[in-house]
Amino acid sequence: MANYLIAMAVSAGIYALMALGLNVIWGMAGQVNLGLVGFFAVGAYASALLTLKLGVPIAVGVLAGALTAAAVGAVMSLVTARLRGDYLAIVTLGFAEAIRIVASNEIWLTNGTDGLSGIPGPWRADLSPEAFNLYYLCLIAALVIVVFALIDRLGHSPFGRVLRAIRDDEQAASVAGKPTLAFKVKAFAFGSAVLGLAGALYGHYTSYIAPDLFLPLLTLYITLALLVGGVGNNRGAVLGGVVVVTFLESTRFLVPLVPGLTHVQGAALRELMISAALIVVLRLRPQGLLPEARMHPVLAKEQITVRT
Repeated sequence: MANYLIAMAVSAGIYALMALGLNVIWGMAGQVNLGLVGFFAVGAYASALLTLKLGVPIAVGVLAGALTAAAVGAVMSLVTARLRGDYLAIVTLGFAEAIRIVASNEIWLTNGTDGLSGIPGPWRADLSPEAFNLYYLCLIAALVIVVFALIDRLGHSPFGRVLRAIRDDEQAASVAGKPTLAFKVKAFAFGSAVLGLAGALYGHYTSYIAPDLFLPLLTLYITLALLVGGVGNNRGAVLGGVVVVTFLESTRFLVPLVPGLTHVQGAALRELMISAALIVVLRLRPQGLLPEARMHPVLAKEQITVRT
């Protein structure tokens, strides 16, 4: 039971990383991205291939996975620079599916639908499975804290305030002299790097990746995590990742309590329960559990001081 809980905590950490990456792209810059799983897959495959086929150190592979996803994100942002709203969402969704199809068919590189197995994990051979799980949980927790601190600092910096200005009114930000395209590309690249980092960490934890793991459903879960936690709030992104994983796993124990269900019916009921629970949360808290603060706390304090 302890190993199961630790594994779920690792999954929650990976979901939190992805939600933080999405928060930069969508919550701060206002760019709708339904291709999250594509950047997640790019990071996972880049790190796995480098460590498996070239024998590079795991840390280098993880960094390369994040940088590769950032480069792909920058290119994607430039290609879709003139797209807005639903059109941008459709293109990014198509990008994620294209990545999955390429991974399924380029057998010489990705081993096709059989996937890549034996991906090394840090000190996996020297630790027991229980000790490795606990060590990896500590690693994920440390990286979540580091990424959270970086993104939170970014959000409170002039760069972050420009991103929010672009999100709220891109034309006004452009008239104010801000190079909106450059800011959007940087935000997309940074958020994609975090998504790629999460993908690389996932591959080294499970030691196996395959195209069937990178389905659009994962993008939906991460989007819901950010919506539940609070779009634009980094604390909400982390909380949303934990809440969604909790929903996903709690239904695994509730479905068997319903008698007379087949395996397929149980899976369908589980998805229905997850959807219903999240709809209830969003109905009661449409702004999320932790809504975005509309003003930096230091600026708010200064404003109050001036008024008094």
